[in-house]
Amino acid sequence: MGILDGRVAVVTGSGRGIGREFALGMAREGASVVINDVGVSLDGQGTEDDPAAQTCKDIEALGARAVPNYDSVSDFEGAQRIIDTAVNEFGKIDILVNNAGIVRDRSLVKMSEEDFDAVVAVHMKGTFNCARHAAPYMKDAGYGRIINVTSQAGLRGNFGQTNYGAAKAAIMGMTCVWAIELGKYGITVNAMSPAGATRMTASLFERTGTEPPPEANPALNSPIVTFLASEGAGHVNGQIVGRTDFAYTIYQTPKQIGFMWRDGGWDVDGVVENFDSILGQHMQPVGMTMPSGMEHKK
Repeated sequence: MGILDGRVAVVTGSGRGIGREFALGMAREGASVVINDVGVSLDGQGTEDDPAAQTCKDIEALGARAVPNYDSVSDFEGAQRIIDTAVNEFGKIDILVNNAGIVRDRSLVKMSEEDFDAVVAVHMKGTFNCARHAAPYMKDAGYGRIINVTSQAGLRGNFGQTNYGAAKAAIMGMTCVWAIELGKYGITVNAMSPAGATRMTASLFERTGTEPPPEANPALNSPIVTFLASEGAGHVNGQIVGRTDFAYTIYQTPKQIGFMWRDGGWDVDGVVENFDSILGQHMQPVGMTMPSGMEHKK
């Protein structure tokens, strides 16, 4: 018996990489899974590969059920078809993992409008599209689990990822909003910031001339997402969890950590005089935490 026996999951972008591991992990615990993957390259261009079909075969080899779907999450009507695939094939949808993504990295002054729009359309709008169509089914059933995939690029910042970071930060915001809106219907909404060596991070290791360490295995992200997708995680809502090396982490969402108060309010001179000694001591660094052993390598 698995903790997801009888449950139906949709995992977007699950033909390869981290999404594939999410889907395999849920299947091992008894879930039937819709494998959504359009089979594109990293920047969203078409290819002849069919990773969704291959992942379905691998899941069936585990004794679980899976069906492929090839719609793009960035298309509102396509996202409806993704969710309807679960309902039509398996009778319902209990779990949605919003994992699909592309990257088009450029520094701000080199990024085109199309680079920005394409990435935001898949990550940010795609997350909205799928959740928008899944939530009514979950609401009617009085049960649901939505896990959104965010990133340190959005939570902490990363060079060359204006588009990706903006979308991933927005996903954090949507997670908090939906947790408030949907919690009363038995639906939890959480986010996961995964780590691992995949197509999206291959360039990092290529630049440094290193091999991915064992802790870069993308399969290490799956267990906590499987837990969040389970009935036993009903008390976990509106949280952002992550992974660093062999550890799972939990993030503190932005909150006020320092206060500079003056009766009647401040003038500019007062701010200039007092900012560094009061608020300045609480300033935080930006940037992603690098994989173990990579911090000092160029």
